[in-house]
Amino acid sequence: MALAVSVSAGGQEQMTMKHAQELIPRPLLRPVPSLDPSEKAVAVDTIETSDPRVVLVLRGDGTWEYVKDSNVVLSEDVFASDWNTRVVNPYNVKYEDLPMRITLWLADSASHFACPYQAKVFSGFGFRHGRQHQGVDLPYPTGTPVRAAFDGKVRYAARSGGYGNLIVLRHENGLETYYGHLSKIQVQAGDWVNAGDVIGLGGSTGRSTGPHLHFETRYKGFAFDPRWLIDFENGVLRQSAYVLRRKLLNPSSTYVPKSEDDEEEIYLTEEQERAEEERLARERAAMKYHKIKSGDTLSGLAVKYHTTVSAICKLNGISAKSTLRIGQNIRVQ
Repeated sequence: MALAVSVSAGGQEQMTMKHAQELIPRPLLRPVPSLDPSEKAVAVDTIETSDPRVVLVLRGDGTWEYVKDSNVVLSEDVFASDWNTRVVNPYNVKYEDLPMRITLWLADSASHFACPYQAKVFSGFGFRHGRQHQGVDLPYPTGTPVRAAFDGKVRYAARSGGYGNLIVLRHENGLETYYGHLSKIQVQAGDWVNAGDVIGLGGSTGRSTGPHLHFETRYKGFAFDPRWLIDFENGVLRQSAYVLRRKLLNPSSTYVPKSEDDEEEIYLTEEQERAEEERLARERAAMKYHKIKSGDTLSGLAVKYHTTVSAICKLNGISAKSTLRIGQNIRVQ
């Protein structure tokens, strides 16, 4: 696919493919397999490299790999700024102060990835029963080991309301991952963990109807759909580097399968990004909600708001047989 300089309807130029490749080389857009810690042989020696953050580890089976020196990495500002081990979300950042695009470098020769759990997501990111569901739910039997998705430092490891037993890891790129409803926490705040390390056990603590893992990805406290990064069904990281656009940091921006058009969007100018974001904000402002009262039915709401039962169900992640609770907020448009 060639992406030459083109001009949008608003007169703004897209960057050239050459410039885009300088930002995110195309090989980094390929899927990354999940790490299997059980396949690693015991380390027998380490050798320093020109990068003080990285050492070369030699293993007993004759293999070698680059590994980060956590003592050096932990001195970086990302593990000091807005660091709080007692508050789930310590950030106080305004949405409009975030950059339009954030490049997240996720995996390389010294930064690995381990799929939290290879399975079909049974409850996705977005609005669910009138509430914001800020992560994805994966089927996860009680007692199953929960592994860190990326290298990082444990910022929070305690019980927290609806999350139940919760672990929050902060990573070098500023990303945070959340692991909720655990039956047991096996790390403590301040620990450094590598991708694939066991940090707890699956369970059903907190607001949960059965054993499952609630997994979130957040940037500066703003949640976004983890499926933009991870293909849970196939157990792979979608790409080594990801351009997170600010407009995705809201509960309405659920993952949709990528296409060439989607890929080209990351190369738009900031003016084009801002115009798109303003359009989405207008759409969100036009959303309508209805608070359920005694006697309300889905078919009655469909007639009242000139829509259909199936459309209401899709907006709220429910089925036509779902029970409506008095006081529940239902999105109708």
